[in-house]
Amino acid sequence: MSNPYILVLYYSRNGHVKMLADQLALGIESAGMEARLRTVPAVSTVCEATEESIPASGDIYCSDDDLSNCAGLLLGSPTRFGNMAAPLKYFLDGTAGLWMNGALINKPAGAFTSTSSLHGGQESTLLTMMVPLLHQGMVFAGVPYSEAALSATKSGGTPYGSTHIEGNNLSAEEIQICQAQGKRIAVLATKLL
Repeated sequence: MSNPYILVLYYSRNGHVKMLADQLALGIESAGMEARLRTVPAVSTVCEATEESIPASGDIYCSDDDLSNCAGLLLGSPTRFGNMAAPLKYFLDGTAGLWMNGALINKPAGAFTSTSSLHGGQESTLLTMMVPLLHQGMVFAGVPYSEAALSATKSGGTPYGSTHIEGNNLSAEEIQICQAQGKRIAVLATKLL
C-alpha cells in the first residue's frame, strides 16, 4: 500500500465530534502516519432533499475509495438515543460492496462519540458503531487502561473509545485519550501492513 493513511470518518452536527476527530488525527500523525478526515452528508426526512456533492465548508464527504484504501479506520458520531446518528448509519448501510469484496478485512478500527449529558449513552453508541465494523471483518481496538487519562477523567473517555460531553471544550484528559487512541490505531495499522 503506497502512502498508508488512517481514515477518520465522522458525522458532526454541532462540531463536538469534529473536535474529537481533530485530536485523533494529531495522535495518528504523531505515530508517523497520515490522518485523512472525511465526513458524511446529513440525511433528510424529506425524500426530495439532496446535498451538494462537496460540502460548503469543512472536511469532504467520504467515498468508497477512501474506505477501501485506508490502512485503518476511526469512526465517529454524536449519540442519538444511545445509538449512532442516522447520517453515519445511512452511509455505512451503503457499504455492502466493500463487505462483499472483503475490502476492510483485518484493518484496525475504533470508534468515538460525543453526548450532551454525562449519562447520554456514550458506551452504547460506541458498541453500536462497533457492530458494522466487525461485520466488515475489521479488528476493533479500544483504549487500554494503560492510558492514565482513562482513570483520571471526570468527563469523557471510555475503554471502548474516545468520548466527550458537549457544552465544554475538550478536557485535558479527553485530548490525551483521543491522541492515544489515534496513535494506537496508527501503530496497529503499521504492524498489520
